[in-house]
Amino acid sequence: MKKIQFKHFTILLFISFTILSCTENEHEIEPDNLTEEHKYLRLLVSDEVENSLYLVAPLSGMVTSFDAKFPKSALYKSDAGRFVGIVHRENNFIEFFDSGFEFHGNHVDVRGTPKFGAMVGESLQPTHFKSKNDEILIFNDGDGTLSLASESEIQSTGVKMKTINAGLLKHHGAMAIFSNGTYAVTEKDNSIAGALPERVKIIDKQGNTLHNSQIATQGIHGNATDGNYAVFGSASGVLVVESSGEQKLIPHPEDFDTAWFGSILETSTPGKFVGYTAAKGAYLIDVNTDSVSPIFESTDIMQCKISYNSSKLGVLLHSGDFKLFDLSTSSLLKEGTIINSTESASTQKPQIELTERFIYVTQPMKGEILKILLSNFSNKENIKVGNTPYRIALLGPESSEDH
Repeated sequence: MKKIQFKHFTILLFISFTILSCTENEHEIEPDNLTEEHKYLRLLVSDEVENSLYLVAPLSGMVTSFDAKFPKSALYKSDAGRFVGIVHRENNFIEFFDSGFEFHGNHVDVRGTPKFGAMVGESLQPTHFKSKNDEILIFNDGDGTLSLASESEIQSTGVKMKTINAGLLKHHGAMAIFSNGTYAVTEKDNSIAGALPERVKIIDKQGNTLHNSQIATQGIHGNATDGNYAVFGSASGVLVVESSGEQKLIPHPEDFDTAWFGSILETSTPGKFVGYTAAKGAYLIDVNTDSVSPIFESTDIMQCKISYNSSKLGVLLHSGDFKLFDLSTSSLLKEGTIINSTESASTQKPQIELTERFIYVTQPMKGEILKILLSNFSNKENIKVGNTPYRIALLGPESSEDH
């Protein structure tokens, strides 16, 4: 840990100087109302050029800097929200960050100070990250293996992620964790050219095949699961794989032509997912009715993100406009301009995350995170985080309740 800094307290003037000066216990700061962030929620930000990671406490404005092993890391929240997986694909390395916040439904326990986890992972080109039911699973593009661990192992000294070898050829793969303890994993049979896989099979924790692939596709990329269904983006249609081994294809809308969903996102409703393609927009996929219906159709989308509680969809356009949708009804809740326009050809684009109350947007050219109140887009705050923020992840619970 390198430094602690306080920034931009204009929205926190009601807090006394005594509390503000207590840098060792920012948890005493209580959110006043819905215009304040939950006090146990945090942001973790990686840097494109430096090894630094920045832990942001949005309520207090405190920013703490840590040193990761490498720069330009991808960040992924664990299912429980306490940890973030830090994936260094090009360096064949995975590490973990621990918020120290353990959520128990109606209160939060603080388990020490924020720090790196003791467990690490070493594999060839770790890429696709999934976390569910205490398990963490990573697909390694370099050799077609998977890396497995549980959240309970992250602070165990000397522990490394386990390797699952399911006999797969190396490819740009994806996988899903089912609630019954099995995994759906892509496989490459070389029926199409390139790195994308064509099939999905179900394996156990030892890599043994439990259910063979039933459907061949013209390429797969992106997936999500609700624990029973795993949904994969496919050039042949939306591939749905059940934990029982049953598989089906849901057709794309008729006007898709050659477009298909390269990203699939999970929602809070079982059986419902969001599919996104830059060529068409964001769509609701219902595996129970075999339907694909538009949420927002546009070819100008820069970012599509599900909210932290998985109930809403945030869409940021290259124009700087932002739209918020209720996923239970696909209805537009709010829209407006939140940032300046971004060229579609720009290399490093802003990244967004959504909570119940705020939008967080990286500003790569300014070295800042822009914090925007969802109920009032004009209420903005800039938080300094190094020079070149790269990726952002939420961690900790959306709660302010102590034990």
